[in-house]
Amino acid sequence: MKTVSEYFGSMVFDDRVMKATLSADIYSSLKKTIDEGRELDINVANAVAGAMKDWAISKGATHFTHWFQPLTGITAEKHDSFISTSPDGGVIMEFSGKELIKGEPDASSFPSGGIRATFEARGYTAWDPTSYAFIKGKTLCIPTAFCSYGGEALDKKTPLLRSMEALNKQALRVLRLFGNEGVKRVSTSVGPEQEYFLITREMYEKRPDLRFTGRTLFGAKPPKGQEMDDHYFGVIKPGVAEFMEDLNKELWKLGILAKTEHNEVAPAQHELAPIYTTTNVATDHNQLTMEIMQKVAAKHGLVCLLHEKPFAGVNGSGKHNNWSMTTDQGVNLLSPGATPHENVQFLLFLCAVIKAVDDYQDLLRISVATAGNDHRLGANEAPPAVVSIFLGDELAAVLDAIEKDAPYAGIEKKQMKLGVDVLPKFNRDTTDRNRTSPFAFTGNKFEFRMLGSSNSIACTNIMLNSAVAESLKEFADYLEKQDNFEDALQKLIHEAIKEHKRILFNGNGYDETWIKEATEERGLKNYRTTPDCMPHLLDKKNTDMLIGHGVFSMVELKSRCEIMLENYCKTVMIEANTMIDMAETGIVPAISAYTADLAKRIDIKHRVDESIKNGYETSTLKKLSTLNDCIAMKLEELEEELHKVHVIDDVENQSYRIRDELIPKMNELRLMCDQAEAKTAKSYWPYPSYADLLFSVK
Repeated sequence: MKTVSEYFGSMVFDDRVMKATLSADIYSSLKKTIDEGRELDINVANAVAGAMKDWAISKGATHFTHWFQPLTGITAEKHDSFISTSPDGGVIMEFSGKELIKGEPDASSFPSGGIRATFEARGYTAWDPTSYAFIKGKTLCIPTAFCSYGGEALDKKTPLLRSMEALNKQALRVLRLFGNEGVKRVSTSVGPEQEYFLITREMYEKRPDLRFTGRTLFGAKPPKGQEMDDHYFGVIKPGVAEFMEDLNKELWKLGILAKTEHNEVAPAQHELAPIYTTTNVATDHNQLTMEIMQKVAAKHGLVCLLHEKPFAGVNGSGKHNNWSMTTDQGVNLLSPGATPHENVQFLLFLCAVIKAVDDYQDLLRISVATAGNDHRLGANEAPPAVVSIFLGDELAAVLDAIEKDAPYAGIEKKQMKLGVDVLPKFNRDTTDRNRTSPFAFTGNKFEFRMLGSSNSIACTNIMLNSAVAESLKEFADYLEKQDNFEDALQKLIHEAIKEHKRILFNGNGYDETWIKEATEERGLKNYRTTPDCMPHLLDKKNTDMLIGHGVFSMVELKSRCEIMLENYCKTVMIEANTMIDMAETGIVPAISAYTADLAKRIDIKHRVDESIKNGYETSTLKKLSTLNDCIAMKLEELEEELHKVHVIDDVENQSYRIRDELIPKMNELRLMCDQAEAKTAKSYWPYPSYADLLFSVK
């Protein structure tokens, strides 16, 4: 049996394979393309393609695909075999540099937001050499960018790479000012924590809402949920442990650095966290992780739910985006060192992030806006929709001293007293973990906690990279013009802290008084829903910044605004249709059948003893009959409202109507149905209960 170190990355055309299969000259040229962004030579591409094909065939691959990330939020692939005809009637296995570099998938059915008409079908995929090719099944998958015939980005990878380059350019300008000439590249790194639910396939198949929408649209509260906090970090059930073991193995084969796994807060909820890697690669890996989670779950008779809120009344699932900036020399620019008050370079980069989050808090909120995540943000399980930064006591004290131009007194390192002599003594960290903060500094990185579990991390990191690039640009523009660098630097940091301190908050983000303080006193944005925030993508300050750094064109921005609003509208309308179908064909008939049987029992009781007028059956019959009438009325109202939504042509107005009218009617119908479920005999109810779903995995 092979050890992990022996099979880790075995299905990846990584640096080890390239060194072994490419000539020294070809390898050196390719590495310069990857590490320094130099143009790719066609001769290099041909050599790489040949080596890649031979390696893939040796692993059992028969096909190749350009693997890309369209604006659907998932990945896409079109498979072509390596075979070509030979003169003797047989076949030969071929793969050229041209095929490696460029593909031409049909782009007509992918979301474009009006970039091109449906009949304009041509699209292009372009090899991304910074992300290793890998084998999935019998197919060589080549990570690529995806664009239209006119060159507009139709994917998430292209603007992500642009944003990384924008930040690299501005960070290098700042480092040069500190006399650092040796650094050639600054990259952002990400470690995305992935939360998910596991339920049995049997239960899943019996729930149309889970199959069509990924979440339960009905469901009465179970007798036990997460009240006892006994699931969090608890002993992992055998069935889940077997799933996790197989999942790790499949991820490790693909070079995905799966590191940590544990039970999360809600029953049936779990988490996987990887080791950090470059943002582009981390994005590819996270998309693969979500796909493989679902495939491995199916092998175990399970279903992996990635929706942000699959069950009402228990915690939803997020995806914490741990983000930092690192030089090609391995220096983390967000590492304070032993004395953060003396580390001026760190303070400048820290201020750049603080300024970026304050100036573009709306873009960060927009980057996580989906119909699914709207159910999660603001609840006592996830950050509020208001963006703020948590720094911890020590950094907060450092910045306060700088703003007040006062000496930094320092914070005493308090030793933890555990009360047991045999236990080791250690100093308490000066930065606590504030789980209520949307954007928390956690030692040498920032943890952005607003992402939904099904989101691509590309969107958030595009906005974060771009916003920080803008801050660094403004800092560099100012400092490069100054005669006295030291004085100018001190003034810049002082002014940045003073101007942007409103975004800093170390308290409880769940407290309603904070929301009031944030919006009314500090002037922070509170966009509670997707329709509230998405149109602000096209605000002038946002378009100027994103276009100015070459991350998006105006056409691309308008298309993304339209696509995201369309996705929101379509998602909720599918949910509404599913609710109507489940209620009409399942719930109402079930209640009617049960109340009919109750009426028969009451009739039998009366025949035995005419004096019996009230009892369990009579009371339940009255309540359920009333509820069923109310459900019928709410169903009719929901159907009428859904029709009104359908006829609205403008997607922005349609999203407002859905937010203000359709969703409240969906909530009213659910309330009635959930009350009815709690009073209907289990044998009559047509769908598995929350107790069945949440406690089905052994």
